[in-house]
Amino acid sequence: MKMKTALTIAGSDCSGGAGIQADLKTMTMNGVYAMSAITALTAQNTTGVRAIQESTPNFLKQQLDAVFEDIYPDAVKIGMVASSELIRVIADRLKFYGAKNVVVDPVMVATSGSALLKNDAVKTLIEELLPVSTLVTPNIPEAQVISGLTIESKEDMVTAAKQIGDNYHCAVLLKGGHSINDANDLLYANEEPVWFEGKRIDNPNTHGTGCTLSSAIASNLAKGFTLVESVKRAKDYISGALAAMLDLGKGSGPMNHAFDLQGEYAKEAR
Repeated sequence: MKMKTALTIAGSDCSGGAGIQADLKTMTMNGVYAMSAITALTAQNTTGVRAIQESTPNFLKQQLDAVFEDIYPDAVKIGMVASSELIRVIADRLKFYGAKNVVVDPVMVATSGSALLKNDAVKTLIEELLPVSTLVTPNIPEAQVISGLTIESKEDMVTAAKQIGDNYHCAVLLKGGHSINDANDLLYANEEPVWFEGKRIDNPNTHGTGCTLSSAIASNLAKGFTLVESVKRAKDYISGALAAMLDLGKGSGPMNHAFDLQGEYAKEAR
């Protein structure tokens, strides 16, 4: 049986808790062959980002061509892309190769609060990547930037998700973990809102949770699960990792190392 494949297009996190490293771990634990195209090298840990060194547009293009021409991905996850030039390269290559199951995590600010996206790149990301995506997974602050709306309630979440989905013809998973509710997420797809109830877990080790969730969704889409089922399986997976309460660092701790334990949730996700 041919193994399903997934490609992550994102920045590298040298501390291993977020970015490319988190994506590769998550995809592997979710039973797909993981590949990567690196948009930037970052010097960061759970407490902040110290430096960013971007890939050149041509080098990113060469990475994408190398992957698509040899091992065509069944799903693509896009994370941190810091500049407009790199975003345009990604959009161009995805359209050229007819990429499918594209999940965009519109990373604008790191969990630590450090900015990861240049101001001019925000507009480019919205205009170039969202229209070619299957699903976009913003948190509340990111959804406010994309939609231009203020989100202070569940009703506001529905309105913003609908506006984003209708404007850019993609499904939207609006993550409600920013004080709106008890970690309930809203999936808006095919003009239908679907709520995924979540229990807020008191765990400070949340560095990289957004990367992990979007990568798990992409992995399940690659394996042929529906969008609703893919989100459900990804939510279960990340909840299990957070509940493991693994703590490694002096800061908030890169929770994604919990996936290395290959515990119950990781095995179930295969």
